[in-house]
Amino acid sequence: MQALKIIHYPHPTLRHKSKPVTRVDAQLKQTVNEMFQLMYKAKGIGLAANQVDLPLRLFVINLSGDPDEGEERVFINPVISKPKGQAEADEGCLSIPQVNGTVLRPSKIHISAYDLNGAEIDETVDGLLARAILHETDHLDGVLFIDRMSDTSKKTIDGLLYEFENEHKALVSSGEIPDPQTNAKRLAEIEARYCN
Repeated sequence: MQALKIIHYPHPTLRHKSKPVTRVDAQLKQTVNEMFQLMYKAKGIGLAANQVDLPLRLFVINLSGDPDEGEERVFINPVISKPKGQAEADEGCLSIPQVNGTVLRPSKIHISAYDLNGAEIDETVDGLLARAILHETDHLDGVLFIDRMSDTSKKTIDGLLYEFENEHKALVSSGEIPDPQTNAKRLAEIEARYCN
C-alpha cells in the first residue's frame, strides 16, 4: 500500500461505503499503527480508514489525542445499535480541517466490533466515546459530519467547503490526486485483498 496521508473533502474515498474486513495481516496492523501516528500529528481523537484513502471498515480512537495518554482502540466492522437520548455538540473532522459545526447525535449507543487481534468488542458507551464512534462509523458509510448539520448551520460553512472543492479540482488536474476512475480501481484492489 502507498504511504498514508489524511485526505481532504471532497476526495471521493470519503464518500465510499467501506466493506467489512475479513483478513488482518502484518501490513494491515502496520497501517493501523500509521493511522494512530497521523491522528496524533493532526491533533485528532479518531480516524477512519476512508480518511487515509482506504476502503476498509475500521477506525481508530484515542480520546486523549495523546500517544502517551488515554487508551488506543481499534474498531473493525463496527455495528451500532440501541441508540438512546440526544445530545448536541460541536464537531470537527481531520478531513475538513478548520471547519466545525453543531451535530445532534444519540447520547448512548451499543457498539459491537472486533479489535486488531480478533477479540470481540461488545459495549454500551456514552458521552464523547459514543460521539466519536458515531462520527467514525459515519465515515465508513460515506457520511460526513457536515451532512448532519442543520441547513442553517451548513450555510455558515459553505464558503469554506467551496474552497476545499476548488483545491481538490486543482490537485486532480495537476495529477497530485488520481482521477475518480483510477482511484476506484485502486480501492477495488485493496478490497480484494482484505474484504473477500
